[in-house]
Amino acid sequence: MAYLEIQRRSATDDLSEVKDLLAGVERADGVRPLSDHLWIDLRQGGRPGFAGLLAWIPGHDHLVAYCQVSRGNDSWSLDLIVDPHHRYDMASIGPELLDAAIAVISQEGGGKVYWWVYEPTQLHHQLARGINFELGRTVTQMRVALPLAQDVVSNTTAIETCAFRVGTDEDAWLDVNNRAFSDHPEQGGWTKDILHSRQQEPWFSPNGFLLHHIDNKLAGFCWTKLHLDTQPVLGEIYVVAVDPDHAGKGLGRSLTVAGLQHLALLGTTDGMLYVDTHNTRALGIYNSLGFRAHHQQCAFVGDVH
Repeated sequence: MAYLEIQRRSATDDLSEVKDLLAGVERADGVRPLSDHLWIDLRQGGRPGFAGLLAWIPGHDHLVAYCQVSRGNDSWSLDLIVDPHHRYDMASIGPELLDAAIAVISQEGGGKVYWWVYEPTQLHHQLARGINFELGRTVTQMRVALPLAQDVVSNTTAIETCAFRVGTDEDAWLDVNNRAFSDHPEQGGWTKDILHSRQQEPWFSPNGFLLHHIDNKLAGFCWTKLHLDTQPVLGEIYVVAVDPDHAGKGLGRSLTVAGLQHLALLGTTDGMLYVDTHNTRALGIYNSLGFRAHHQQCAFVGDVH
């Protein structure tokens, strides 16, 4: 039986034990645990709807598991991380942590919950059934070598872009983003506070936040970021979107290529992005640019009351 500690962290709390666990899992799996949304909630701390659940086992002086819940715009995200040396304990630790996390969400009013899992096993499916969750979304991480092949660039309409202007472009960007992602559980419904939290991150660079205007009005954007802590350094297409009023004109492809060319100019040799597997239109564009699937993450989804 694990000992569970539920914490509502602040930005000044010591995160060393959680960071050590996350680093160990990343070394074992080759993928960083926690999505950006969950990581920012953990690092910045104190947000409404955030809770971190820490699991300890008697006789061990290190954290053996961590479960985090974070409230989104109209849903919750949940992640369960177990020390690679204790994954044989997953069948016992998992239900305890998930039940405690579900209780926290219920106490906060409940709602739709997405439990994200990197390449789920049969045990994950079993644990999901235990909390009445079903397999929902699947997201694929895709990668491409940079710089792009010349024939890819020549077959793409070049467009002019400019850098995001902090303090000026927020309202226009939020309008386009929220209309483009009106049905998206993570990217839709952003507020200035959410955008500001991303602007506070060490990786944020206005020069990598590319905007495209038509008739002096924002028509689309490609937001990039560098993962300097990976080997090789990854250049990510963090978010790319086109104003729905300009959909179907090929701007999505042009913006993606503009973002990848920007990353290549920084010396990045590997481009990366995430895409929902049901988004066949986007997958078609990315495949035509040379992207190939690297790994998948799945979400078990359930309603908590």
